[in-house]
Amino acid sequence: MSGDAVLLAGSFGLGHEMMARGCVELLEQSGWRTRRLDSMALLGRAAGAAGERLFNRLLGVPGIYDGLHFAHLRTGSRLADLMDRAATGKAVPALRAELERQPADLVLSVFATGASAAARLKAEAPARRNVVLCTDVAVHRMWVAPGTDLFLVTSVAAEESVRRYLPHARVAVVPPPVRASFYAAPSQEQARAALGVPADGFCILMIDSGWGFCPIPESAASLADAGVDVLAVAGRQQVAERQLRKLAASRPRIRPFGFTDRVPELMAAADVVLALPGAVTCSETRVVGRELLMLDVMPGHGRDNLQHELELGGAHVCRPTVSGITARVLALRDGAARPAARPSPPPPWEPAYAAALRQIGIELAAPARLETAISQHIPSDAYVPATRGARSR
Repeated sequence: MSGDAVLLAGSFGLGHEMMARGCVELLEQSGWRTRRLDSMALLGRAAGAAGERLFNRLLGVPGIYDGLHFAHLRTGSRLADLMDRAATGKAVPALRAELERQPADLVLSVFATGASAAARLKAEAPARRNVVLCTDVAVHRMWVAPGTDLFLVTSVAAEESVRRYLPHARVAVVPPPVRASFYAAPSQEQARAALGVPADGFCILMIDSGWGFCPIPESAASLADAGVDVLAVAGRQQVAERQLRKLAASRPRIRPFGFTDRVPELMAAADVVLALPGAVTCSETRVVGRELLMLDVMPGHGRDNLQHELELGGAHVCRPTVSGITARVLALRDGAARPAARPSPPPPWEPAYAAALRQIGIELAAPARLETAISQHIPSDAYVPATRGARSR
């Protein structure tokens, strides 16, 4: 079976985009035609821009966003319902028009606003399948609405958070989606040779996931001065990229990057990956076989995810300051910190997704992984039992 699929992503951070890319790979390799829509753009230019500005301002005051997330979004308060109705009131007509212009057999949402809008259109097209993919450990109220045929989540905790709102929902617990390029990452020796990183040095990869929470330039300079080789990815933070390139002119241990598709290679070269506790980046790191150092800075769902990633193993945490980052990295380098538990890399995720989608009449051909990459990075018993395969009811 093949058909037309719409991916509803969002413009906040890079995690949603990376999830969408992984799903596009799977669908297109199975013969499906795909197109992506930005859920915020469905709100209209003015409302979408205003919503993005508001969200960024809330994140900039962690206490306020924590209050919104833990007191309202997670618990499904009246305010959360009002927010949901306000967003879908604008998104639903725009999505309806898109689907009338170019019909789809499957709508896969990796962004809460898109998930809610697609669910509200279910009655108008009962044969169209609506699927939600959320990799957060706590799925908040705006993700969950009647009219969703299948929820894909990556932990039992997330499954229960869906059932908090829809006790009879169809939920499958599956591995996080990781793009094929991470399974095919080179060896550390090969990656370091290509990047000019000393084979016997301690190297850290610092990644800005699009939020600008990490003081990357200042931390990179501090670590380079302490003898650490730094691969620094500024992503979309252009000011940070310029600062890094200026620092690199006088500190050869710093290797700066902007928005790049070389992340699998960079992860392979590093000993430790410093990032936010985003599920996608953490899963990519585990697939490549590196330890995580997570910044304890992202409020709301970031705090939920951080605790979950620590529980999975292969992870450490640090304060989001230059001194906090430097001290934690040097402790890891010098062996002063207790070694993290053996990382638990996710298994190949496509078979579990194919099995879950088959329950709602969507047939996919699960592409075979490169066997050498699987055997190198993913022992058959490496993943936690709660997320093995597709568990559903």
